[in-house]
Amino acid sequence: MTENPSPPSALTIAGSDSGGAAGLQADLRTFLACGVHGLVAVTAVTVQNTLGVHDRADLPPHIVAGQIEAVAEDMGVGAAKTGMLASAEIIRAVATACDKAGIGRDGSIPFVVDPVAAAMTGQSLFDDNGLAALRDELLPRATVLTPNLDEVRLLTGMTVTDREGMHTAAVVLHQLGPKYVLVKSGHLQSDPECVDLLFDGTTFVELPGPRWQTPHTHGAGDTMASALTAGLAKGMPVIEAARYGKWFVSQAVEHSYPMGAKVGPVSAFWRLAPEER
Repeated sequence: MTENPSPPSALTIAGSDSGGAAGLQADLRTFLACGVHGLVAVTAVTVQNTLGVHDRADLPPHIVAGQIEAVAEDMGVGAAKTGMLASAEIIRAVATACDKAGIGRDGSIPFVVDPVAAAMTGQSLFDDNGLAALRDELLPRATVLTPNLDEVRLLTGMTVTDREGMHTAAVVLHQLGPKYVLVKSGHLQSDPECVDLLFDGTTFVELPGPRWQTPHTHGAGDTMASALTAGLAKGMPVIEAARYGKWFVSQAVEHSYPMGAKVGPVSAFWRLAPEER
């Protein structure tokens, strides 16, 4: 039998969502739907559902780092992304492990930093030490930084209320070290469109999309960042990968569905072929 070729691979460094809507579950689901093999470094296990996060257990930093090093040494990483990193100690361990693996900064492997610093309610998931470590350790290593507007506020102190504010925020965030900043506009409810903004320090690129009238958007940010990461793993330039991520998440939000008592997940089911009957 002829051996099948290996697909591109992408690594998610993220927490587990017991509700299956966000976190590493959303990342792996998106990687698969994008034709990319998913690798995992688990940072934390959360106890959550659509009513909120009820508890969590963070993994020891050396275990998080060890997962990154193990898969990079043996299986290879085409691109990597972060999700919830839980603590300053885990962030520093991730930064060191990524440097060893050539992920981010001047390494050959693209690194998407999705700064999961705020819950759906806007509440910070970090203390001051964690936010400082995120800014100091990971942002300068990022190929692409992908904050939503709550995360923009936590990282910069800026409250963004319009597209002009997104431009200003992108400039401020770029000065913190990432090569590209992708400011996501999903929380800008006053805008009839959902226009995300990519900035490389010189040029702004708008990524327009429809604003679907649905409350079920849990996991949208993770899904966009992981689709972007999948695009990079497949060899796309950053601008093309960002457009790919925008296209994927727009479809996922359009096909979102209710699950549980409150906010349901965005969907990757639209990528599945219909079953034969």
